[in-house]
Amino acid sequence: MEITYNLTEDDFLHFNMFHLKHSKFAIQSLNVQRFLTPVFFILMAFLLSKFGNIPFLELFIVFSITSILWIIFYPWYFYNTVTRRMKKMFKEGKNVGLLGEHVLTLNDEGMVESSANGQIKVKWSGITDFKKDEQYFYLYNSSVSAYIIPKRDLNNSEEVENFLKGKVSTI
Repeated sequence: MEITYNLTEDDFLHFNMFHLKHSKFAIQSLNVQRFLTPVFFILMAFLLSKFGNIPFLELFIVFSITSILWIIFYPWYFYNTVTRRMKKMFKEGKNVGLLGEHVLTLNDEGMVESSANGQIKVKWSGITDFKKDEQYFYLYNSSVSAYIIPKRDLNNSEEVENFLKGKVSTI
């Protein structure tokens, strides 16, 4: 089976967001930052009232409102910050072979990915996981990187999915 597809910067941004939203470490980090920071806000209210001449209740109300807003809006801020940083990294250098046309040849032994930089041959044992969302298939070759296959470029995404599920050992 041969698949020809075109990868864009948006495809890589989508993958990184998908990975962050499904990574135990990233979710844990987000939640620590999201819920531990308000504890410091309340602690600041206590310390400022103790060492300043401001009543605790006034500070508590202000810092509580700030904490609630933080908890609600921090995930949006977190993911937008990651997206902005990823876009800056893409602009740092040349991405020949990463972006553009790719040809993925799938067979019983593994797969061969061809791009402007050459070819990479991978056995199915080198694929550690298969994940998908509404728009993409991801063939993970490590805990943080994957071959991204956009469904928009597939004639029959169900056929591809069934083939990949049959070959990747974690499914």
